[in-house]
Amino acid sequence: MSTEDEKLLKEAKKLPWDERLQHKNWKVRNDANIDLAALCDSITDPKDARLREFGPLFKKTVADSNAPVQEKALDALLAFQRAADADASRYAKEVCDAIVAKCLTGRPKTVEKAQAAFLLWVELEAAEVFLESMEKAVKNKVAKAVVPAIDVMFQALSEFGTKVVPPKKILKMLPELFDHPDQNVRASSKGLTLELCRWIGKEPVKSILFEKMRDTMKKELEAELANVSGIAKPTRKIRSEQEKELEEEAVAETTGANTSEEAVADVPVEIDEYDLVDPVDILTPLEKSGFWDGVKATKWSERRDAVAELTKLASAKKIAPGDFHEICRTLKKLITDVNLAVSVEATQAIGNLARGLRAHFSGNARMLLPVLLEKLKEKKPTMTEALSQTLQAMHKSGCFTLIDVIEDVRVAVKNKVPLVRSLTLTWVAFCIETSNKATVLKLHKEYVPICMECLNDGTPEVRDASFSVLTAIAKMVGMKPLERSLEKLDDVRKKKLSDMIGSASETVLSSGTAPITTSGAATSARGTADSLSMKRSAASMLSGKKPVQAAAATKKSGTSKSTAAKKTDGGSQSKASAAPEIEDVEPAEMSLEEIEERISSVVKAETISQLKSTVWKERLEAISMLKQEVESLTELDKSAELLIRLLCAVPGWSEKNVQVQQQVIEVITHISSTVNKFPKRCVVLCLLGISERVADIKTRAHAMKCLTAFCEAVGPGFVFDRLYKIMKEHKNPKVLSEGILWMVSAVEDFGISNLKLKDMIDFCKDIGLQSSAAATRNATIKLIGMLHKFVGPDIKGFLSDVKPALLSALDAEYEKNPFEGAAVAPKRTVRVMDTSSSTSAGPSDGLPREDISAKITPLLKNLASPDWKVRLESIDAVNKIVEEAHKRIQPTGTVELFTALRGRLYDSNKNLVMATLSTIGGLAYAMGPSVEKSSKGILADVLKCLGDNKKHMRECTLTALDSWVAAAQLDKMVPYIIVTLGDQKTGSEGRKDLFDWLSKHVSKMGDPSEALPLLKPSASSLMDKSSEVRKAAESFMNEIVKICGQEVVGRNLKDLPSPTLAIVAERLKLTTIHEGYSESVKMVTTSMSLPSKAGLKSSKHGANDRGSNVAKPVSQRGLPARASVTMVSTQDHAQSQSLFNIKDSNKEERERRVLVRKFKFEEPRREQIDELKIDLFKHFREDVSLRLWNSDFKRQIDGIELLQKALPSSGKEVIELLDILLRWFVLRFCESNTTCLLKVLDFLPELFDVLKDQSYMLTEAEAAIFLPCLVEKSGHNIEKVREKMGELIKQMVNIYSLPKLLPYTLEGLRSKNNRTRIECVDIVGYFIDHHGTEVGGLMKNLPSVAALTAERDGEIRKAALNTLATAYKNLGDDVWRYVGKLSDAQRSMLDDRFKWKAREMDKRREGRPGDARAALRRSVRENGSDIAEQSGEVVSRSVAGSMISRCCRDNFGYADAHMDRHMIPRQMPAATGPADWREALEIVALGLPEQSVEGMKVICHELTQAADPESMVLEDLIKEADRLVSCLAVMVPKTFNFSLSGASSRSCKYVLNTLMQTFQIKRLAHAVKEGTLDNLITELLLWLLDERVPLMDDGSQLLKALNVLMLKILDNAERTSSFVVLINLLRPLDPSRWPSPTPTESLAVKNQKFSDLVVKCLIKLTKVLQSTIYEVDLDRILQSIHIYLQELGMEEIRRRAGADDKPLRMVKTVLHELVKLRGTAIKGHLSMVPIDAEPQPIILAYIDLNLQTLAAARMLTPSGPMGQTHWGDAASNNPNPSTHSADAQLKQELAAVFKKIGDKQTCTIGLYELYRITQLYPKVDIFAQLQNASEAFRTYIRDGLAQVEKNAAAGRTPSSLPLSTPPPIAAIPSPKFAPSPVQTKSIGSRTDSNEDASVETQQAFRSQGDDARLHSMDQPTDRYQTSGTLDALRERMKSIQAAAVGHFDGAQARPLPSMNGSNMLHGGTRLDGEPQQQSNIPPMDERALSGLQARMERLKSGSMEPL
Repeated sequence: MSTEDEKLLKEAKKLPWDERLQHKNWKVRNDANIDLAALCDSITDPKDARLREFGPLFKKTVADSNAPVQEKALDALLAFQRAADADASRYAKEVCDAIVAKCLTGRPKTVEKAQAAFLLWVELEAAEVFLESMEKAVKNKVAKAVVPAIDVMFQALSEFGTKVVPPKKILKMLPELFDHPDQNVRASSKGLTLELCRWIGKEPVKSILFEKMRDTMKKELEAELANVSGIAKPTRKIRSEQEKELEEEAVAETTGANTSEEAVADVPVEIDEYDLVDPVDILTPLEKSGFWDGVKATKWSERRDAVAELTKLASAKKIAPGDFHEICRTLKKLITDVNLAVSVEATQAIGNLARGLRAHFSGNARMLLPVLLEKLKEKKPTMTEALSQTLQAMHKSGCFTLIDVIEDVRVAVKNKVPLVRSLTLTWVAFCIETSNKATVLKLHKEYVPICMECLNDGTPEVRDASFSVLTAIAKMVGMKPLERSLEKLDDVRKKKLSDMIGSASETVLSSGTAPITTSGAATSARGTADSLSMKRSAASMLSGKKPVQAAAATKKSGTSKSTAAKKTDGGSQSKASAAPEIEDVEPAEMSLEEIEERISSVVKAETISQLKSTVWKERLEAISMLKQEVESLTELDKSAELLIRLLCAVPGWSEKNVQVQQQVIEVITHISSTVNKFPKRCVVLCLLGISERVADIKTRAHAMKCLTAFCEAVGPGFVFDRLYKIMKEHKNPKVLSEGILWMVSAVEDFGISNLKLKDMIDFCKDIGLQSSAAATRNATIKLIGMLHKFVGPDIKGFLSDVKPALLSALDAEYEKNPFEGAAVAPKRTVRVMDTSSSTSAGPSDGLPREDISAKITPLLKNLASPDWKVRLESIDAVNKIVEEAHKRIQPTGTVELFTALRGRLYDSNKNLVMATLSTIGGLAYAMGPSVEKSSKGILADVLKCLGDNKKHMRECTLTALDSWVAAAQLDKMVPYIIVTLGDQKTGSEGRKDLFDWLSKHVSKMGDPSEALPLLKPSASSLMDKSSEVRKAAESFMNEIVKICGQEVVGRNLKDLPSPTLAIVAERLKLTTIHEGYSESVKMVTTSMSLPSKAGLKSSKHGANDRGSNVAKPVSQRGLPARASVTMVSTQDHAQSQSLFNIKDSNKEERERRVLVRKFKFEEPRREQIDELKIDLFKHFREDVSLRLWNSDFKRQIDGIELLQKALPSSGKEVIELLDILLRWFVLRFCESNTTCLLKVLDFLPELFDVLKDQSYMLTEAEAAIFLPCLVEKSGHNIEKVREKMGELIKQMVNIYSLPKLLPYTLEGLRSKNNRTRIECVDIVGYFIDHHGTEVGGLMKNLPSVAALTAERDGEIRKAALNTLATAYKNLGDDVWRYVGKLSDAQRSMLDDRFKWKAREMDKRREGRPGDARAALRRSVRENGSDIAEQSGEVVSRSVAGSMISRCCRDNFGYADAHMDRHMIPRQMPAATGPADWREALEIVALGLPEQSVEGMKVICHELTQAADPESMVLEDLIKEADRLVSCLAVMVPKTFNFSLSGASSRSCKYVLNTLMQTFQIKRLAHAVKEGTLDNLITELLLWLLDERVPLMDDGSQLLKALNVLMLKILDNAERTSSFVVLINLLRPLDPSRWPSPTPTESLAVKNQKFSDLVVKCLIKLTKVLQSTIYEVDLDRILQSIHIYLQELGMEEIRRRAGADDKPLRMVKTVLHELVKLRGTAIKGHLSMVPIDAEPQPIILAYIDLNLQTLAAARMLTPSGPMGQTHWGDAASNNPNPSTHSADAQLKQELAAVFKKIGDKQTCTIGLYELYRITQLYPKVDIFAQLQNASEAFRTYIRDGLAQVEKNAAAGRTPSSLPLSTPPPIAAIPSPKFAPSPVQTKSIGSRTDSNEDASVETQQAFRSQGDDARLHSMDQPTDRYQTSGTLDALRERMKSIQAAAVGHFDGAQARPLPSMNGSNMLHGGTRLDGEPQQQSNIPPMDERALSGLQARMERLKSGSMEPL
């Protein structure tokens, strides 16, 4: 430097810093920057004032135009930044802008320092300024300046992390950089993107950036993203954090803490994608889109489109806040829109708004939540899914917390719809699972009580959901806070909850621990790598641009890595010890001297020196010696690596002599194959040299052998991985081609289990097949061919993009190496399994599978789109993804995909369903065996598609099944196939196709026994009505027989029903099945064919046809076990047997089982024929069954003749089995054999006559079995048969009422057979002529007949005209009102025929048409029938009587005794001249609303006259009262239905008025029977509930009339019947009883309302029970209560008690009231309850409980006498009861009665009871008991009895008897406790000893005031119990009974304390002359006594059985 420069610099040092730094001489500026840097370095205090002075200077210095000065300025800036603190960041903006402008395009050193300065600014907390300057930098036009800017952002992000460097601005910059013209910029931007993915995740980056990228860039980035793994962790901290650390370290040093402990790792910060995007304003575009007009449109599609636009706009990730209140109010209305699509769209829009607005949506969310929760009642899946997603989004987005919405949740869980309750709780569980612990701790006190309440819900889904909420809470906060709340739970629920919590916690542990460890390791590894190379560029992130030195760095830092790993795992050594130790495969450098020193003990120094010789012979000799020494070593393991290193060094791989090379390779081979564990480092050392030796033909064999030895030692996976890299980069093509050839042999030797097939296939595609050398390509083709041998044709999918020429060569190679799969056993094995390669190896089939979950997730929503095109595109997209994955995919994420595809299997678009089936098949094939777990049972839905009637659909289904069975074994599919075969919806064609498919695949099953469960469904299908199904099932079963053998198949089919088994044995020719079975079965299989085989016409089958009843338990109804082979011997054997077997017959069960279509005839189905066969053989004698079930019609005729002979004497049996006979007759009608048919038609009239004689009427089920067939076949083509069938239908009127028969006949008018229609029209004419038009509703069906006059067939027209002419004869011109709308031509025809009919009647002098009907009406109106009788047209008495009989019989219901129900006698009118009201009653009985009004007028008039008690009419009316009420009860629904059809309500009023007048007369009301009362009350209550009644004319008046009538019935009807009827009606009502289905209410709701009305009626009866207790038959009431409780059972009673069930509570109330009023005497009224049954009836426990409770509360009625304390009576404990105890009992009863008479409060009831006793025991002299009573008392009793007798004759009750006050019983005064003389006499000498007990007992009696006392008849001591548990009471009763059995005589002889007082009974003598024995047992009343006596009588006769 010159002197001038020195001087200048010296002078410049005196200048201020700003002048120096801005000096015009660059040397001065340079020197100033150096000095400034030194000064800054010397400053230690960041608060130094000089730093503030220097800060503003750098904005100019770093922009210096001189490059060296600029560099020194940057050095000064760096020194300044290191010395300063965060305060310096105020200068950052200007400085950063200057650096961006001037430094980034400078020299490399300058750029590097500029980047360092940027990073220091970030460290000084100026990250925002840094990013703003970067925004300017990346816009630089010079690409050279952009790359450093990207790199510095990359470094800042990787070192400081997203917590310091916000990624939002970086994400904004990237889209422009992706389209940058410069390649390096694009590469760097990709690297920066990958780094972002490490920090914030792949999905947020994709969603923000991918939509702004070009497709090519997307594809490249997708490939790079696959390599990004682990969670990033910051390696550098900002200045303030560094200072904090220093302070903490200083504190730790002063306190002496252990500083070596590792700091806790920072938890990685989760970045919310919401914070990374900019808000979007959607309100403005929404206004422009016409949203407001659209949502108000009337068309639903316009409303939907308007909301869809909002949904689309709101799908923005972040929405700008604004006024959304009006929009939300509109959406609130649209949620409840009538159109589902609009509602769903509105719900989705709310979800999008919640996601986009988050906290800004809080208020609106709270407003909308109740509506959304209420909408959960919608059952449509689309709506439910939309609601669930919206509700979850509202909570996840923070719109509210669960604490905020507690009230809304409370309301929702009390919603009446169970679905709302369950889904609300499910949402709450989700919210709790996604909340933090602190939030759950706050809210659990509110939500746990809600859940506890819901655990008692009646719906299982609600209970499960509440369990889920409790489980979620327990998982978050533990069980401790919940313990108090859960104490109320029972043990079962506690166990269930603990199991759920336990399983949940296990899941969390198993899924949560492993990933944490792994990610920790990955993070630490990444952190180490980052620290090693601080100056990485962004482009280095790309896989193709990884710097080579990275491997070297890794190699060198092996030790540090292992140390770091040790530190990381130090905290969890137990986990680390279990994990395998990772071997270091990279060999460290070691010098030759070190090797020689360490190996000197093994190898001689002379050998080593010779190996170094330049003379090849010496080297050869040395290597030979070394080989010998090595072979002689016993322990090679310790020195193996040193020997390998020695050979690699000397002679080394550069050895030129071939012999030496060969020897070296042999030594290495020997070492690798001999040592126990060969280090991988040794393989790495040798592999390059060995691979080069393979290329040399002279050493090739030795080298290949060595490589094979390496594979045996360390596994082929490791060797192959290393060879790929070597062969790829080697310049010698021979190394590649020969290496690949060795790989061929290695694959053949070792198989593919240890190889990474994806890497191998990629190597073959990218290197081998792309090589220019033909030898390499050929070798690669051979390698791929060898792979084909192991993995099969699937490998072709990975090579689809190869050139066609190569593909043809590959195909030829595939043929040479056909797929052998698992059959190929490896020739060699690996000694030590390579853990890393084995864990990374693919699944069992070896080929790699791709994870497609990320690609599929966006498609799931579109699969449920309402637009079918979008759905189809999504399905195609799935197919494309599978194709791109080479049809090899992982199961990850496919569960959701299969769930979405399941919905598409039920798509309305059939093409979509077929596309879905194809997709499911493709997925199954691509997934392999794992499809079974992931598919979640979708196979069942796939199989349902076989029920489609389109052949193409079924073919698609079978193709999908083919793919499925290729992926998963057939045995896994068997359970689904069984269900499908049993499903009726599958259809015959579907079952046939499925059986064909099974026949093809069953032979390929691994375990044939897995197919055996398919045998039974197949056997059932052998009886299918479709012949094709039968044939296919038989073919399939034959396949199974071939595979499994006859014996196995026979064993599995043995438990089939006998008929089915017989058919299977016949079809499959199974000999083993016959063994052990009766000859009768063999006869069935060999000599009989199914009767319908020839005769039944095969009907056309559809998808809705009923299939076979597979599931019905028919095994109990097998064929008879014994039979003879020949028919003759069978007949001889059967002579001693009855023809019919009705022992186990259950007709009701059979009728319920046989499902037939009412009115319309259908051919008998296969399963119906089988059931008939079973029933026939079960209930008929064997010879008859074999004849009837024979294919020979002659045998059938023989069977009918046997039935004919037995018919007259077997009426009852025939009635019981009538349904079986009728079903058999139907089969005969369907056959074509005329002889047998005529025989049946001869037999049927005889059968019907027997039924008529037995007064039997067909049941509905019997009629539905027989009548449709009879009507349909009445048009037989043989005239004789037609005539017989017509007569048969006419005869049916005698056994089935005409109104019910008529619909079957009218159905025949719609038959396709013209002859049937003609016959039915003629029969209708017959009914009109013989029974009148008003019978059975014939008039309203005349339009059906009139319509036939327009038919083309002349015979039909003629028959219709004749029938209408008959109607004209009866109706006259009124007929035109009933024929309906007719054409002019029809009217003309009718008019001509009517005129002809009138002329014919005139000729025969039959009067004019309609005269008879008019006369009948007039006679009724004039209250007389004389004129009507004279006209000769009175309705037939016999018919009316029959109808009324049938009407009355129906009212009794089906609950009567089993046989008696068929034997109700016909009620015929009196033979004498009828009175007026009788004629009127017959008119009413016809059941026609309009016509019956006249009759009811007459009846009302008679009832008014009969109100006088002395009227004689009343007596006649009483006899017919039940018949009258029965007919009126039938009229109630008819009149109401008639009025509802549009007519006047006049007939309704008349019916109700007539009933009212009837029930106002108490004697008439009492004459109504229980069955009639049941029918009437039911009808009245049903119409009271009918919603249509208020809408009728005068509806309110009718309702009022119904109410008043109901009250009148309760007041005046016989009370016992009322109680019994109402208790019976508490059961759920038969659905058929309801007048009409109510669409708005479910059956359960209607039944609930009905029960409430019945309960109200019972309450009214129970309220007055105290005053009417002696009017009711307590035995009957207790029996009905007993039956009700027994039907419920204890479990149901407990459940209902918890649910507060009203009916059960009412029954308990009635029982409680009875016990309260009767006390212990109630036990004497249990004669109709089987009290001795085991287990005991439930009613007994309730009576015990009531007695105990009432006694303790002293609430028993004073008049209630004491009774027994045990449930048996005295006689039941003694096998020989004496008359002594019975007489004593009677006297006790009399004593109690006299006591009541002596009390003025109860004298009336006492006299009534005494009167009843005199009626029951007329021989007993009651006055003998009153010898000591006063004369006045005896006179009072005589007069009182006379008065009671008179009142009883007049029908008055004892409660209304006004009697005088009784006189005292005795004339002498009676002290309180003085014993009577009689008592003293009877007790004798033992009186004194018991006197105290007597007095004590009496005091107790007085003190308790006639409370309930439990008293034993057999025990002599006091038994008054007022407390104690029910169990203790029962134990006491058992002991009393036991004592009574053993000591009966002694107990009887003991003295009993008596009750003395004012009403004490004075003693007398016994009837047999013995002195009376007093007892302290209070007497029972008359009913208790009668009940007891009845039980005693039964015990005496030995006939006591449980009821």
